[in-house]
Amino acid sequence: MSTLEIGFLSFPALMVLIFIRVPIGLAMFLVGFVGLSMVTGGTNIALARLKSETYTTFSSYSLTIVPMFLLMGQFATLGGMSSALFKAAEGFLGHRKGGVAMAAVGACAGFGAICGSSLATAATMGRVALPELKEYGYAGGFSTATLAAGGTLGILIPPSVVLVIYAILTEQNIAKLFLAAVVPGVLAALGYVIAVSIYVRLHPDAAGTRPPVPMAERFRALINVWPVLLVFGTVVGGIYLGWFTPTEGAAVGAFGTGTIALFNGGLNWKTLIDSFVETARSTAMVFFIILGAGFYNGFLALTQVPQELSNFVISQGYSPWTVLSLILIFYLIFGCLMDSLSMILLTIPIFFPVISVLEFGMSTEHVAIWFGILVLIVVEVGLITPPVGMNLFIINAMDRDTPIVETYKAVGYFVASDIVRVIILVLFPAITLFLIPS
Repeated sequence: MSTLEIGFLSFPALMVLIFIRVPIGLAMFLVGFVGLSMVTGGTNIALARLKSETYTTFSSYSLTIVPMFLLMGQFATLGGMSSALFKAAEGFLGHRKGGVAMAAVGACAGFGAICGSSLATAATMGRVALPELKEYGYAGGFSTATLAAGGTLGILIPPSVVLVIYAILTEQNIAKLFLAAVVPGVLAALGYVIAVSIYVRLHPDAAGTRPPVPMAERFRALINVWPVLLVFGTVVGGIYLGWFTPTEGAAVGAFGTGTIALFNGGLNWKTLIDSFVETARSTAMVFFIILGAGFYNGFLALTQVPQELSNFVISQGYSPWTVLSLILIFYLIFGCLMDSLSMILLTIPIFFPVISVLEFGMSTEHVAIWFGILVLIVVEVGLITPPVGMNLFIINAMDRDTPIVETYKAVGYFVASDIVRVIILVLFPAITLFLIPS
């Protein structure tokens, strides 16, 4: 069996391990280790690589941004920022038809700007908004679908942990990727608001109404969200303006949200330790997946699979747009079965070399940034696509009275919004790139 054949056979082997519920990080590590042993004719090189790959992964300065952003999300929750965002959005939108659901989407967008994690955004906003949605007569499936979809904004609106990983894998500028994600993130929130508006018109019994909030109370609630604007502006603006590196910006953000949580009374010794422990757990999970992916992708590089795949695509003469469409469809399908971080780590080393040699009428850097945003959006759709949408399970676990089938029915409107947005961003790359300095 040739080296190339071993490389291609590793894909079905990896899928089998994933489908029998082996953790994705462990599955990639095992396939990479066994494959490397087969290619090199023994375990000596594989064991040596294990030592070097482990050290390289866990001592990487670039990856220190991950625990900082995760800690920032923990502190933001303790600081009551999620509640403040929801109350402000609810004050201006709550009295409209479907307004409380629209407010939940807006609050998810705001919280995503200081969290960076889709699952954390969904879980946090679910605790805040779900009781309000129930109180004002919103149908269970509609409520859970809205919050699950809103949670995906945490992965797109910067700062985003997955976007940081993509930047490291493709050697792109993190600040430019953050800027490129802003407009698609705003479009995502607007698209979800439109989806809510359409749903409540087609299903008028699915949403109740609430009395309007006095204007003075609305502006008081709006003033309470200044910490979110301050943290977001300092972190993203500071990185872009060169005041500090992305890692330093993440540390500034964590310190800022921690200080706000302290003054708001949400941070004490117990919650501080709990935040550190939860951040450590999440970081360990992310780093183990990165280690497994690094081992597997190193094995693939040795087998020349990415290079051969790139040469094959070029030799077939396919249109660049056809190749891009097929890759995005692949992400859409497999995003239903795997989490976003695992998908990025597993596939970018394979697909990115293919995309980078195709001609889209843009510079290589712009293609890399544009492709990264598209991939992030399509992978995000998998978080709310049945049967294995992680956000759907997280929100439904908070509302045991709502059958998950009802959530599946309602979430289709949000998935349709995502697909329309992807088509628009594919057809008009300038929407993603116009904020990027040339």
